[in-house]
Amino acid sequence: MLLKRRDFLKISSLATASLTIPNFLQAMAVPEALDKENQILVILQFSGGNDGLNTIIPTRNDIYFREREAIAVKDSLRLTDEAGINPSLSYFKELFDKGELAVLNNVGYPNPDKSHFRSMDIWQSASKSDEFLETGWVGRYLDEACCNCEHPTQALEIDDMLSLALKGEEQKAFAFKEPQRLFQTSQEKFFKTLADNHHHEEETVDYLYQTMGSTINNAGYIFEKSKAKSSNVIYPNTALGKDFKNIASLINSDINTKVYYLSVGSFDTHVNQNQKQAQLFTEINDAVKAFVQDLKGSGRFKDTLMMTFSEFGRRVSQNASKGTDHGTANQMFFVSGNLKKKGILNALPDLEKLDDGDLIYTEDFRKVYATVLKNWLGADSNKILG
Repeated sequence: MLLKRRDFLKISSLATASLTIPNFLQAMAVPEALDKENQILVILQFSGGNDGLNTIIPTRNDIYFREREAIAVKDSLRLTDEAGINPSLSYFKELFDKGELAVLNNVGYPNPDKSHFRSMDIWQSASKSDEFLETGWVGRYLDEACCNCEHPTQALEIDDMLSLALKGEEQKAFAFKEPQRLFQTSQEKFFKTLADNHHHEEETVDYLYQTMGSTINNAGYIFEKSKAKSSNVIYPNTALGKDFKNIASLINSDINTKVYYLSVGSFDTHVNQNQKQAQLFTEINDAVKAFVQDLKGSGRFKDTLMMTFSEFGRRVSQNASKGTDHGTANQMFFVSGNLKKKGILNALPDLEKLDDGDLIYTEDFRKVYATVLKNWLGADSNKILG
């Protein structure tokens, strides 16, 4: 049977919806008293290249204020004698003071690429800058952790499209914005009829049918788990607030999901950076606050780790449009009720030693992934990352 173009697009849409470490990196290590079977990882992607220097501010660095005369953050919230945090991240300051936030500076990789798409592929696949992989680091974790799962829902992305990070060789995560909408779509007669009656040997089309069938079979499981436990926490009425609410509802249930992935942006602040960044940080701040309060109320904050990243940072000097252009190294945040090490884990960026105006990375992001995989998820990081 030949499919009409609109029918093929509908199938494609549903298929897409389913689809040596330094000591300070031990901040993600699990205390012996905790069971790694209960550990949850939440990955928040700052899409577009967040400006790390206006996120964690080097408050006593004259070079910072000289090179950013119009956009330097002068009212940061004090973290240490040398560093402050953007005032729009006031709840992150509270987490820092409580020992529930860790900051890793200067994270990047050799021979950095300043293309959004290519650098994001590198971060999501955990490849070298000259290496092109078709699988993601979380997807390869799925291949190892979910080879014989009753419900292959160990990783979920809160989005309409599945990111490269969650695509494995054999397993792929599910992507959806709302569990109810995913379930309703899966119950449409059109999809169920196709899934029940397809007999096609062409590899690409067969893959779409298999993915659609997996989605139909597991959408109900995801939806039921999302309704299992209600919360009294009020989330902000933003896209990110709704995404975190959906994740919290699943974490608080007994679903088998270990990794949740979501994104916010765009942080591509070439023009009028401070206003745009403040808006995004406020959205993040309020959503994370509700999320953490929800997990604390249910007793799940101690076995949940939230990790943030962006595909690159920005250049040290501001541009002529009161913004910043594509740069290199950046910081990562780690939020949990069970961090073994807290606070600022390593030195702030060295603004005296630059590479043609760009920060020089000191920490390879793949070492961070290796630590998270091994010490938080209990996975074989060598097998997954090489």
